[in-house]
Amino acid sequence: MAKVTRDDVARLAGTSTAVVSYVINDGPRPVAPATKERVLAAIEQLGYRPNSVAQAMASRRTNLIGMIVPDARQPFFAEMAHAVERAASDRGKIVLMGNSDYAEDREMHYIQAFLGMRVSGLILVSQGAPQRAAKEFAAMEGAKVVLLHRRPESIDDVSVVTDDVGGAELVVRHLLEEHGHPYVACFGGPVDTPAPGDPVIDHVAGWQQAMEAHGLPVDQHLIDAPFHRYGAYEVAVELLRSPNRPPAIFCSTDDQAIGVLRAAREVGLRVPEDLAVAGFDDIPEAALADPPLTTVASEREAMARAAVELVLDDSLMVPGSETERVRKFPSRLVVRRSCGCPAAAAPVDGEGAA
Repeated sequence: MAKVTRDDVARLAGTSTAVVSYVINDGPRPVAPATKERVLAAIEQLGYRPNSVAQAMASRRTNLIGMIVPDARQPFFAEMAHAVERAASDRGKIVLMGNSDYAEDREMHYIQAFLGMRVSGLILVSQGAPQRAAKEFAAMEGAKVVLLHRRPESIDDVSVVTDDVGGAELVVRHLLEEHGHPYVACFGGPVDTPAPGDPVIDHVAGWQQAMEAHGLPVDQHLIDAPFHRYGAYEVAVELLRSPNRPPAIFCSTDDQAIGVLRAAREVGLRVPEDLAVAGFDDIPEAALADPPLTTVASEREAMARAAVELVLDDSLMVPGSETERVRKFPSRLVVRRSCGCPAAAAPVDGEGAA
């Protein structure tokens, strides 16, 4: 069967190929409603499929959204990416995914590749050097950038983030005040955790604020640990076997907390009777952990929708005040049994806790 062309559509609709192009591309010139209906009917009858690459070359923009995450294998980033994909699909867009693997050069590779493909927008969970990324953004044409989850201080692009400090402070206060623990240790990130703007830095800051508000020292209770459960498990086994094991641990990610729960079982500690554990992110596995994990939830679905709307709607990207450039969503404390509470309770709003 011969390939259907734009000329075939024009002949059947009784119009020019230019008018067919205006209908398909929604411009640049208006088309009378009756003529537009004839063109759309001809497209449907012939089964014509526009050349999306040619459309992109003409409009200098594709129907693609680029998204870069540190590691889509981690449950939090997988959930966030899935939420972005759903929101983009609702807008008729397709998401291209890249994993930076926490490597600056790999992140820059995807930034340059996606922008070179003329994506409609770029949603970036950045872990690299913000100066290099900012320079690349300044040189691009057409596409817009939204920073999701993390906002490096040196990049002024619009950001969609969670109240990480307030959420962390809320859960640590819960461990100290509701359960009476003398102190709470914190599993932060690795020693080379990025500079301010990284959520883990804010989680540690929230923990520190709660500890200092109760007159408790923090230096000796901050533990360097990888973000993933396997590395956190190894660190926790050594810590929990030591004579100075803590009575409670706040983990900057749920993945770390799941590793801590496994380590506690291995060394013979009961959670929460011998050790209270709490995390941050409320990944789906948190509710199925043994025991179910007390954690802090972020509004992933709402954040994903906001990020997609921002990269697609020009009117929402007008530079303005700090408040206008940063969309901050509240965090919520989700109480489960790992902290010592007998049963799950209603989420507590963490907005303004910081």
